[in-house]
Amino acid sequence: MNVSIVVPTLGRASLRTLLDALGPLPDGAELIVVEDRERRGPATARNAGWRRASGDWVVFLDDDVVPEPQWYRHLRADLDVERTVGGVQGRVRVPRPAGRRPTDWERSTIGLERGAWLTADMAYRRAALEATGGFDERFPRAFREDAELAHRVRRAGWRLRPGGRTVTHPVRPESRWVSLRSQRGNADDALLRRLYGPHWRRWLGIPPGRRPRHALVTAAALGALGALALPGRWRWLSAALGLAWAGGTAEFAAARIAPGPRTPAEVATMALTSVLIPPLAIGHWLAGRWRWRAAA
Repeated sequence: MNVSIVVPTLGRASLRTLLDALGPLPDGAELIVVEDRERRGPATARNAGWRRASGDWVVFLDDDVVPEPQWYRHLRADLDVERTVGGVQGRVRVPRPAGRRPTDWERSTIGLERGAWLTADMAYRRAALEATGGFDERFPRAFREDAELAHRVRRAGWRLRPGGRTVTHPVRPESRWVSLRSQRGNADDALLRRLYGPHWRRWLGIPPGRRPRHALVTAAALGALGALALPGRWRWLSAALGLAWAGGTAEFAAARIAPGPRTPAEVATMALTSVLIPPLAIGHWLAGRWRWRAAA
């Protein structure tokens, strides 16, 4: 059994840590590092890697994970499976901060531990990749592209299963506004909605999100502003919608603040971004619905 390890990268310093942790690979294993110089996204980079690979199995690793000692030996054991198994996922462990609760961004990264078929460490048979065409390159971010491929692999008749190997996924430093930038993923959700219909979350095993509530909060804010132009006797409508917007925003902020460290900086960041996230999320969702309205 030959194994190819494919690592897409943007040239981050974490790549060296990953390569050092892998160490020298034994015979029968090859390592392919694909630098995404044109910033076309990890889906495109992974496709370029596996199509160049020679192994019967292709293992995708993100460039910011750290394989455990003896990771390759445990990988070989994971891949000793029935022919009907098309993919085996590694376990992801995220270190917790010492002496305090995790921030919103840290909790988002910790959520990777519960993710299914994440390409932080995911092995696929080459035959399964060839049967499905690999990753859908219309997904430009490291978001949903792995769940979408896993769905197509299973739909093609292969089984997926968890493995026993482990990688550590440190929380990378980010700006306090990372949650705003993350809302671009709503456009990718719009593509999934176009491809798989209204039940796409169920088909792909993705938990419900807050977008319906974001839509209500955004609609209340826009309605409150619009009602200001109505005659005076209708000004109560603007006040009522304004209260609905404020209540929805306060609930969202409280839900993000409560499990966190509650430092002044974190509370201020959560309060401000909780005002901005709902309209950003809905804006990206609508832009994605328009962009992908005719996607095949």
